[in-house]
Amino acid sequence: MTQLAAAEHAAPLCLARLAIVPGMAKTLVGTCSWTDKALIQAGTFYPPGSSSAEARLRHYASQFPVVEVDSPYYALPSERNSHLWVERTPDDFVFDVKAFGLFTTHPVQVSRLPGDLRAALPGNLLSKRNVYLKDVGSEVADEAWRRFREALTPLHEAGKLGVVTFQFPRWFVPGQHAEGHIADCQERLPGWQLAVEFRNHKWLEGEQIERTLGFLKERRLTFVCVDEPQGFASSVPPVAEATADVSVVRFHGRNTETWEKRGITASQRFDYFYERGEFEEWLPNVRTLQDRAAEVHLLINTNNYDQGPVNARLLLEVLAAGVGGA
Repeated sequence: MTQLAAAEHAAPLCLARLAIVPGMAKTLVGTCSWTDKALIQAGTFYPPGSSSAEARLRHYASQFPVVEVDSPYYALPSERNSHLWVERTPDDFVFDVKAFGLFTTHPVQVSRLPGDLRAALPGNLLSKRNVYLKDVGSEVADEAWRRFREALTPLHEAGKLGVVTFQFPRWFVPGQHAEGHIADCQERLPGWQLAVEFRNHKWLEGEQIERTLGFLKERRLTFVCVDEPQGFASSVPPVAEATADVSVVRFHGRNTETWEKRGITASQRFDYFYERGEFEEWLPNVRTLQDRAAEVHLLINTNNYDQGPVNARLLLEVLAAGVGGA
């Protein structure tokens, strides 16, 4: 059951950037994707007649100042789409973009690679369903990096590219090899703000946490803070630390029943309506980030039906109430 309809006519808290504490960082609240099938099917966020890609993006951008684009994680983005996104959004709108899964050491479906890159793969990979960066060869990897950067350049040149988020898998463990890979990713995209999200708790345990945050600060890489279910092998603690001029928090929900469940969709995994008190817990952390960064992005990654906008609007209400109580 969706919850957006009752809030649809509420005061438009999300129409502009929200500065919670005067003199501190600009704080942008948005969702992780505006094109989820479940959100469109909910029928409560997009106005009647908003059936085109252009209409949906224009409506989303009238409600929120930032969005995370997750489609480039699954396949290389297109330059044409970047041009269209620039044209269809306000001048100060921000796109955070997830990095291509090949670059984050995730398996990538061979069928999602462009035809010429598939043809350039080593012969033993053509019959496989998935490929990894370590297997594709330097020529394919270099070309994939070049196309990724070229595709997002229109956003960067328009001043609308926020962070490029590298979400590393749970098997990406601390060590010199991993740090070297992160450094290589940064060198591949010079001049762009990269953000790093870990899915292995070892990065933030004991003495390692100081090394992790120190490494990111030294390279001016954004540490992605997370709110997510705790107590699992893939759980990362909700550490709030600013390591660059832009800070990011991704709210994944707290659905313990689906967090590590296999064979379900992303919408099912991140199926969660936040309670007001759960966002209120984050107010001190948000203020810490605002005090230490120039800009803070708060992104809702709950995406079953209209959970993204519902939770984002609730977060905005909590932040606005926090201003009055400061």
